[in-house]
Amino acid sequence: MPSTTPTPSLDRSRAARRRGPTVYLGLGSNLGARRAFLSAAVAALVAREGIANARVSRLYETDAVSDEPQPTYLNAVVAAEALMPATELIELCLAVEAGMGRVRRPAESKAPRPLDIDVLLYGDEVIDTPRLKVPHPAMLERPFVLIPLAEVAEAGLVHPLTGAPLTEAAPSPQVRAVDGGHAWPR
Repeated sequence: MPSTTPTPSLDRSRAARRRGPTVYLGLGSNLGARRAFLSAAVAALVAREGIANARVSRLYETDAVSDEPQPTYLNAVVAAEALMPATELIELCLAVEAGMGRVRRPAESKAPRPLDIDVLLYGDEVIDTPRLKVPHPAMLERPFVLIPLAEVAEAGLVHPLTGAPLTEAAPSPQVRAVDGGHAWPR
C-alpha cells in the first residue's frame, strides 16, 4: 500500500486527551489552481480545533462525472480524528469551500467547482438529514473516492450500511495518480 502524507494537527495534546471518531473527507477540484485549492483546504481543515491527526491520500486526476463537458478533477481523501459533531464538521467543510470561492446552486449539483469537500464517513455512524447524508450516498459507485480512501483507511474499515470493505479498491483507468503518486501537499 502506498504511503500517505501525515499532516500534523496543531495541538496533539488535545487529541491525546479526547478521542473522536475517524472521519473521511473526499476532496475535489476542477477549476483554477486545483492543487493549490486542495492544499489550502487541507491546511484550513487541520488548522481547526475539531480536526486532529489527519492523513492525506495521494492526488488522483479523474474525468468529471457530468453530462456537460468539464475540466478534469484532482481528487484526494483526508482521514482525521473528528473532535466535533458531524453537524459542525459539515458546516466547517462548507465554510472552507466558500472561502475558496465555491458557490453552491441547488440546480447545478454537478457544476465545475474550485473545491468540493464531501463527508464520506463519520466513524460508523449513519446520518440522514437534509444537510448531511453519511455514509456519502454515492461513494461506493465512485472509484475516484474508493481508491484514495483505501490508501488512508484504518484496518478493517467497512461501509456502515453494506459492510463492503473499504481498505482495498480495484484500479480504474479513469483514476490516474498525479506526479507518479508522490506525496503532497507540498
